[in-house]
Amino acid sequence: MKNPETPRAEAATTVLVVDDDDRFRERLSLSLQKRGFEVWSAGHPSEARSQVERHAPEWLVLDLKMPGTSGLDLLRELLELEPATRVVVLTAYGSIATALEAVRRGAHDFLQKPADTDEIIHAFLREPGDERPTPPLEVPSLARAEWEHISRVMEESGGSIRAAARMLGMHRRTLQRKLAKFPSSR
Repeated sequence: MKNPETPRAEAATTVLVVDDDDRFRERLSLSLQKRGFEVWSAGHPSEARSQVERHAPEWLVLDLKMPGTSGLDLLRELLELEPATRVVVLTAYGSIATALEAVRRGAHDFLQKPADTDEIIHAFLREPGDERPTPPLEVPSLARAEWEHISRVMEESGGSIRAAARMLGMHRRTLQRKLAKFPSSR
């Protein structure tokens, strides 16, 4: 359900959507265009660098999992090219540590996938001191904490199951079984 109070682009705010998932990138780009934004997209880090150099977007939506490089490293590179760009990082493999690292490296905000267009726009409009709606404080389950730790190690290993298994001190197949099971949010 769409929020009727989602703001529309003012004076054609420029947005670059960087995501290797073609379907998600195309849908988000189209949705932003329908709201009046001027949108470009990139499916690969080199394409993203080129688009930032060419267009200097005001906003940038960046997927954390990109082929060939860490999204965190790409974030730093893109902000070096255009420091005024406001970046919202998206990932399906989020953890508190990854979110903090993304913000430390210059991201304006961090959202976990799936995030819809309204959530993304609101993330860009939120100021650093603004409060997010706070969910009730819950202690994550052991399975959830383990999943977040594994996700962080997978990110550090560049997505290599073999390297992550070595870092975690477990057999590769055990890690593959754990990755196949995503714990519930509780």
